[in-house]
Amino acid sequence: MFTGIVAAVGRIIEVSPFNEGQEDAGVHLKIQAQGFLRDSTKLGDSIAVQGACMTVVELAADTFSVDVSRESLNRTAGLDAQGDVNLEHALRMGDSLDGHLVSGHVDGLGEVSHFEPLGESWDLRIRVPQNMARFLAYKGSITVNGVSLTVNEVDDDISGCEIHINLIPHTLQVTTLKDLSVGALVNLEIDMIARYVERMVAQTKTN
Repeated sequence: MFTGIVAAVGRIIEVSPFNEGQEDAGVHLKIQAQGFLRDSTKLGDSIAVQGACMTVVELAADTFSVDVSRESLNRTAGLDAQGDVNLEHALRMGDSLDGHLVSGHVDGLGEVSHFEPLGESWDLRIRVPQNMARFLAYKGSITVNGVSLTVNEVDDDISGCEIHINLIPHTLQVTTLKDLSVGALVNLEIDMIARYVERMVAQTKTN
């Protein structure tokens, strides 16, 4: 479990395919994480990388490595090439829950439709596909590339919806969201509570 409060921005410095030339092969990522790793971090620990829960398979002084399956690559963005990534350690018992409950299981991809300054903040709008649109609500929570954010507006249409998010300067400074541009794909995870409510409502209708 995670909270969507990014602890550091790391960088994928090496991408090594498991089987070169094989279309369904995953990749091995080496991630530079200056000052992020704890003394207690060990092999097998879970770390959210750009919002996706990954297992540590190698450790060094300021780097760690993870293996990403082809299934994960097909459902995420930003895990197949060198570049900056948001990082978060798994939640520990007693840790402060400053964001919202996040599982690190990416539900799908959104597309940035608008990203412009608005006063002292930035107005971020994301196109969300139809299969996830029903889980989003005004003042509800969503995770974008591993960052816990609040939905300020939802505009529905036949293809899904567009959500509006206000980003304060601090969020831009400490995450990779500052590098977004129109057309960029982002990893989305819907609020866990919304997921369970939808299931309960669906079961009630069939009984």
